[in-house]
Amino acid sequence: IENEGQLLEVIKQAARVGALVLYTLADPNMAESANHACQLWGVQCANILAPTTAAIAAHLGVNPSGIPRGKAPLTKEYFRRIDAIEFTIKQDDGALPENLHRADIVLVGVSRTGKTPLSIYLAQKGYKVANVPVVMGVPLPQHLFEVDQDKIFGLTINPSVLQSIRKARVKALGFESDSSTNYSRMVHVREELDYCSRIFAQNPGGQSLVRLSLP
Repeated sequence: IENEGQLLEVIKQAARVGALVLYTLADPNMAESANHACQLWGVQCANILAPTTAAIAAHLGVNPSGIPRGKAPLTKEYFRRIDAIEFTIKQDDGALPENLHRADIVLVGVSRTGKTPLSIYLAQKGYKVANVPVVMGVPLPQHLFEVDQDKIFGLTINPSVLQSIRKARVKALGFESDSSTNYSRMVHVREELDYCSRIFAQNPGGQSLVRLSLP
């Protein structure tokens, strides 16, 4: 809400549909206008911010400024993070391998080793991240070997932890068990991790290895 006109328009809409209005307006004049408008148009309302502000003011012995916090400026750093997040989302799970050279960081690992959440976390810090899955029997994209190998980080994880994560994933997908697949069977989990480790060892660039759980 930027001004009183917008505030009154929202309350009018609430009156038309019979909605409840809950507001957190730092400006006491705006809060008073909201309360009066709600009473005028028969809208049930509550000032959520007022009791908390009063309690904090009493505890600290200060008076509320009544000034809303200003919007954060749209800096170059802000747009850099947005660009990084957009890039990272598009590069998830091996998508668009031809763009790997544009990444600041490339994460490589088997399924459920945390490639996507780690990618998003790093993107929020401003890094353009791509992640590439390692699947037995499926060649890695040639573009992976053409990028700066210092940008590549191999992810590994304790087999028991990975099995637990995969079992939870199978259950979340609505399957009672993974009897029809090897996905979370310990033998298969170890085979995948061993296969992935061999790939890391064979890489002439020597990927940095990141262990995501205790040994």
